[in-house]
Amino acid sequence: MKPEKRDYDAIVVGSGPNGLAAAILLQQQGLSVLIIEGKDVIGGGLSSAELTLPGFTHDVCSAIHPMALASPFFKTLPLADFGLEYLQPVLAAAHPFDDGTAAILDHSIQKTAEYLGADAKTYTSLMENITAAWPLIDEDALGPLRFPKHPLAMAGFGLKALSSAIGFVKRFKEQHARGLFAGMAAHAIQPLSNLSTTAIGLVLMATGHLKGWPIPKGGSKFIAGALAGYFKSLGGKIETGTFVSSLDQLPSAHAVLFDVTPKQLLQIAGHKFSNIYKWQLERYRYGMGVFKVDWALDGPIPFTAEECRGAGTIHLGNTFEEIAAGELMTSKGQHSEKPFVLLAQQSLFDPSRAPEGKQTAWAYCHVPNGSKQDMTAIIENQVERFAPGFKDRILAKHTMNTEQMEAHNRNYIGGDINGGILDLGQLFTRPALRWSPYKTSAKGLYICSSSTPPGGGVHGMCGYNAGKRVLKDIFNIKIR
Repeated sequence: MKPEKRDYDAIVVGSGPNGLAAAILLQQQGLSVLIIEGKDVIGGGLSSAELTLPGFTHDVCSAIHPMALASPFFKTLPLADFGLEYLQPVLAAAHPFDDGTAAILDHSIQKTAEYLGADAKTYTSLMENITAAWPLIDEDALGPLRFPKHPLAMAGFGLKALSSAIGFVKRFKEQHARGLFAGMAAHAIQPLSNLSTTAIGLVLMATGHLKGWPIPKGGSKFIAGALAGYFKSLGGKIETGTFVSSLDQLPSAHAVLFDVTPKQLLQIAGHKFSNIYKWQLERYRYGMGVFKVDWALDGPIPFTAEECRGAGTIHLGNTFEEIAAGELMTSKGQHSEKPFVLLAQQSLFDPSRAPEGKQTAWAYCHVPNGSKQDMTAIIENQVERFAPGFKDRILAKHTMNTEQMEAHNRNYIGGDINGGILDLGQLFTRPALRWSPYKTSAKGLYICSSSTPPGGGVHGMCGYNAGKRVLKDIFNIKIR
């Protein structure tokens, strides 16, 4: 039985992938749901625009989506019926080295291992075990701390995943496997000496082998468009151009879910929270930021390593030691002259992104939170290092520092695209230590952003888990 009548059963503030996921789950149960978005377009980090020249489509924030097809929730949705088509690069990722060689992440574990020399057997054994376990543990690994459905499989994964990348990589002998893993673990956006950085690397590798690292045709905005289209087909409503700064702005509802980080949540609803909950939110920690560059190019990036010319994602940073040193330096508030650069070249596999014969490229490096330093030349030097002649192909560029990233998406505090640092202290207890991390101390108010488990990434699992909590608490509906 539903509670007494309100304007809506639930309101979701924010339309990023997590807000959309929460709204969809609630609407699927026959509830009346309203999404309120502050900007004129929905999607949060899922946005695309002509940032450089006419005809060149760039992803403003997220670009490659390793978790999109692997998401336990998204994979249940008929998003293809609403205009979403994924394209798979020849290789999910490649990692070049100064000697002109490269390591790769291929759909095939065996083909990936062929590039790893003396570490081939170790890698094959490791990833065969991880990929076999992942379908059994994905929903538990991408959720709050709880007793898992498959405890032995989860324990086997956890024993490896909770270690630091620096400790974990000792099992590899040669630079190719070590460097490949460094690039994967560096997605954690924290020092590789931190516990749990191995988890990020293993999950990205496993999803690459199981589902690939897909590119949404036409741009990341098509993921948001498909999610919104499906939501509206269920009867859901979306209101854009309404920035919520106070609870008084909202229609009445039994539950309100916020796809925002603790900083904004305190501003909107802090007066409703208990002192201990406010105290925890005020001490929530944000991580390193990013500096991003988009290029319109006169042709493909001329990587020395041929494998890089067929990969959707390129990790630039050479050896494990160099990447680890750069991430540590950045975490201490310094700027590296040779930072880890994450680069995507979507137009190689999606011709709709650029005029015929031209290409786009997307890249960022990690910088101290709130940094305003221009890293354009440093990033371009890193690309040129592995692709001599790259700079000659630049037709136009567009840059965003941490301040501009936050202006585009208010959840990117100081340029932090993960909604808060994902270290061991905030991996399962983000944003506060509670029985349910999605439930605030105020009745009917919930948080569903990447500041809740499992954290950043286009997978919608933060919103899905928060939505499950709302269904159980408010509507006595249990989702298995």
